[in-house]
Amino acid sequence: MPLESHSSLVDCLSDPAKTRGQSAREWDLLIRHARHANLLARLHDRMASVDGLASVPEAPRRHLIAAHNLARRQHQAVRHETDELRRALQPEGIDVILLKGAAYVVAELPSAAGRVFSDIDILVPKPQLAQAESALMRHGWMGAELSNYDQRYYRRWMHELPPMQHMFRGSALDVHHTILPPTARYHPDPASLVSESVPVPGWPGVRVLAPTDMILHSATHLFHEGEADNALRDLSDMDLLLRHFSEGANNDFWHRLAARAREQHLTHPLWLALRYTQHIFATPVPADIAQSLASAAPGTLRIRLLDTMYSRVLRPQHPGCNDALSAPARLALYIRGHWLRMPPHLLALHLARKAITPEDKPTTDEADETERAA
Repeated sequence: MPLESHSSLVDCLSDPAKTRGQSAREWDLLIRHARHANLLARLHDRMASVDGLASVPEAPRRHLIAAHNLARRQHQAVRHETDELRRALQPEGIDVILLKGAAYVVAELPSAAGRVFSDIDILVPKPQLAQAESALMRHGWMGAELSNYDQRYYRRWMHELPPMQHMFRGSALDVHHTILPPTARYHPDPASLVSESVPVPGWPGVRVLAPTDMILHSATHLFHEGEADNALRDLSDMDLLLRHFSEGANNDFWHRLAARAREQHLTHPLWLALRYTQHIFATPVPADIAQSLASAAPGTLRIRLLDTMYSRVLRPQHPGCNDALSAPARLALYIRGHWLRMPPHLLALHLARKAITPEDKPTTDEADETERAA
C-alpha cells in the first residue's frame, strides 16, 4: 500500500490532470505544500508538459510562473558557474565532476525540470583536493567563516571541504572528495566514482557520475541526511532518474544498478530508495531487482519504525501536513543521520559540542511569514 502523503502534491506531480476543478482553498494548500517542498517549479513544469497551465486559476498560476522563472534563472547561473569552475580547475588538470542538482541541469536530465537548489556540489579526487582548493581561492571562492572546531570537523571527519562562496558573485560551492564521511558505516570507493564518471557532451572538462552512481549517490545522500526540508524533492529526483535511465526494452540498467550497489556496499540505501520511490511515486521497479536486494532489508520491526519516520519526513514540511508524530520523526531523522555518519564516541562528543554552541535556524513560523510577505 502507498504511504500516506497528507498532501495532494504527489498526486498532482504524478498526474497534473488531478488539479482540474480544485477549489481556491485546495489550490492555496497545494501551492504552499509545493513551496515548502521546493517542488513548486517542478509542479509548473509538469503542468506545462501536458498543457495544463491554462486551466489554472490566475492567482496560483502567478505563483507557478514565478517559481518557474526563478528556477530558470538558477539554471542559467549554474551553467555560468560551471564554466567558471572549469576555468579555475582545468589549468590544474582537474575535471569538474558535478553532483546532484548541478549535474542534472548541465547534463539536461529529466530531474532538472523545475529543480532548485542553494549551492553547487562537485567531486574532486582526494589527492587533488588541496590543489583544487588553492585554485578555487585564486579564482574568488573563499571558505566560510567557521570556528576552529568546525574547521577541524570538516577537514578531519567529513567528506567535503568547509563550504565555499564566491566573493563577488555570491555563488555557494561544496567540494566533496567522496560521497560519505570517512567515519560513516558504509565506505563506497571514491576513486571508482571518479574513474566511472562520464563526460557531458558539449562541455569539455566537465563530467557527471555514471547513471548507476548518480542513483546511488542520490539514495545515499537522502537516507544519510538529518534534515527533512528537501527529502520529498530528492525522492522526486530519484523517481525521474530511475524512469529515465531504465527506458528501453533492452536496457540492463536495473541489473547494473543492483550490481554496482553491491560493489560499492550501498545496497541498504538503494533498498530504501526503491522502497519509498515505489510507495510514494509508484516508480516501476522490476520484481527480480527488488527480490535481489531483499537481503539488504532490515527486520520487520525496524521496517515499521522506518516507515513511521519516513512516511512523515517524505512529505512537504508544511504545518498542514503534520500529525502528532511529525516532530518526533524529524528528531529521529536527525539522530539517525548523525548515527550513520559517525561512530558513537565521536557522535557523543560532536553533539555535546553542538549543544553548547547551537546553530541558528529559521523556524516554521518565520518561513510562513516569508511566504505571506511574498
